[in-house]
Amino acid sequence: MKVLITAAGSLGDVAPYTGLGARLRAAGHEVALATHDRFAPLARDAGLEFRRLPADPDAQGPAVRGRDLLRTAAAFVRELAQGVADTTAQGADVLLLSTTTAPIGWQISEATGVASLGVYLQPTAPTGDFAPVVTGGRSLGRPGNRVAGRLSLRMVDRVYADAISDLRSRLGLPTATPSAVRRRQDKAGWRVLHGYSPVLVPPPADWRAGLETVGNWWPHHDPGYRLPTAVEDFLRSGPPPVLVGFGSMAAGEGERLSELTVEALRRAGLRGILQSGRAGLVADGDDVIPVGAVPHAVLFPRLAAVVHHAGAGTTGAVLRAGVPSVPVPVTADQPFWAGRLAALGAATTPIPFKDLTAARLADALTAAVQDPSYARAATSAARRTVAEDGAGRVVEALERLTPVRY
Repeated sequence: MKVLITAAGSLGDVAPYTGLGARLRAAGHEVALATHDRFAPLARDAGLEFRRLPADPDAQGPAVRGRDLLRTAAAFVRELAQGVADTTAQGADVLLLSTTTAPIGWQISEATGVASLGVYLQPTAPTGDFAPVVTGGRSLGRPGNRVAGRLSLRMVDRVYADAISDLRSRLGLPTATPSAVRRRQDKAGWRVLHGYSPVLVPPPADWRAGLETVGNWWPHHDPGYRLPTAVEDFLRSGPPPVLVGFGSMAAGEGERLSELTVEALRRAGLRGILQSGRAGLVADGDDVIPVGAVPHAVLFPRLAAVVHHAGAGTTGAVLRAGVPSVPVPVTADQPFWAGRLAALGAATTPIPFKDLTAARLADALTAAVQDPSYARAATSAARRTVAEDGAGRVVEALERLTPVRY
């Protein structure tokens, strides 16, 4: 079967699909990953065909807010929609659609008859259990959470409206609004597999049939990978260090964050590894070293704790490694995942990025490393997480997949 995975966004939005794709390929499928140019090496290293998607959001320039944000997002998905259609035209028997590409893929499936399956990294369907993940994770009560969830989907539909109108015209489909297509998908029981652990977010009882939580899809890495010699030597030269990194967040704030982090580590009496990321963190000294991109699965289990932005992928990785976290969420769904880690007892109380200081970070690090309750909770969660087989569940779902009838 020719499987096309479509994923757009930052590294954390794309990397998990390399592991999923590799697993599907091992099961005998031909697998292509459609994403942005800068992730082509990740796809190819996993043995996947790379297909280009335009409209890389990290190349959109400075962050914008309010109405400008909506206009920028709408322009992004308008270009993205044409790219998804182009890459599907290169051949596919089934589409695996991410949260971002699903509203686009539904139109293509309707026009071509190609079957599709949702493979989401975040929960998006309204539920009474929690508020929409992009609102910060604070519960509004069960009725309020459901209302907020429906309003959140309406906002998404507004962002996709022009893109869907253009795409349906291109594909020769009758006019239909994004909300109408979404309701039709729900009524048909379109299946969505969510690639995060039910340990973090148990499946809501009020979700419709077809919405399932299956466990993480881990980014692919070479099983023979070895850490850089400098990192290996540092790990062996003393007690387990703390890793600090903000992934694709905090661009342009490297100097401030580096100074703040080193001060916090020294206040707490801890050794540290600073992961450069998009912020460009740097380190200098016998008790701190810098590192570039390394597989979380290789490094995290050897650490005392991880300070991170609480992106979905990093959250899953620290949980799998069984190490305590100090979450410093920046935006979007990150406060939601940070709150989930803290609720498990595997992380300290989240520190909002805008409120981060050396003193607060030092206090949180001291607690994470010295209070054994955090390590116990992290170890317990890891034991349950490693037993999951999220990619295997997708393989099984493909074997039973049938197209939605329009």
